[in-house]
Amino acid sequence: MIEGLRRGKPAFLASVTNANEAEIALQGGADIIDCKDPASGALGALPLLTVRDIVSRVNGRASVSATVGDLPSDPEVMRAAAIAMSETGVDVVKIGFFGEDDPRAAIAALGNVRSSSTKLFAVLMADRAPDFAVLPALRDAGFSGVMLDTADKGAGSLTAVLPLRRLTEFILAARAHDLFTGLAGSLKESDIAVLASLEPDMLGFRGALCLAGRKGAIEADRVIAVRRAIDNARQLNVAPETSVA
Repeated sequence: MIEGLRRGKPAFLASVTNANEAEIALQGGADIIDCKDPASGALGALPLLTVRDIVSRVNGRASVSATVGDLPSDPEVMRAAAIAMSETGVDVVKIGFFGEDDPRAAIAALGNVRSSSTKLFAVLMADRAPDFAVLPALRDAGFSGVMLDTADKGAGSLTAVLPLRRLTEFILAARAHDLFTGLAGSLKESDIAVLASLEPDMLGFRGALCLAGRKGAIEADRVIAVRRAIDNARQLNVAPETSVA
């Protein structure tokens, strides 16, 4: 299901903590419902039962992804977490690599987890000196996508952590390895136009959807505002191609 979003650049990923928030995100126009516990870290994992509840509520109306938590790059730990999360019925399992250890052994081990129904996405941390040289290893292990996010949510948005030059480099390198690309990390509505111009496949949001920060509850009007901003950015990016044709 996730592959169908690739031509609708960028897709809108909304991180939610429960089934009720998933419904709000769906009604507001989110393309991907992302299961995450912001109180448990940058990529905090929700309980498996909660993820199953979200998958049941979404009921095929959108793709569902889920994070496995802020884990060390230990092959067995990551593999076990990915298997457990894939069994909830999500379309995508997101696995973060935080830069402390060489992730290649873990990436190779995770390659055995992928299936036709569940895809693997890697998440590299923009504020932890991300190594884009691991992209070939992700491709070889059968990962479907890779995202940039931030580990320290107090450091500002992704655009404050990495210059557009580096973000462009990431998008082009990932695309060259046929990986679905995503950008996230304390993104604000004001970041959308410039990031959409880089043509990622997906933009991810949590804090911008909440009135009281990323640990607060999602607000319907904020979801709608982000949806509208993404749609407006799409139109701006399509316009030059249309006029040339």
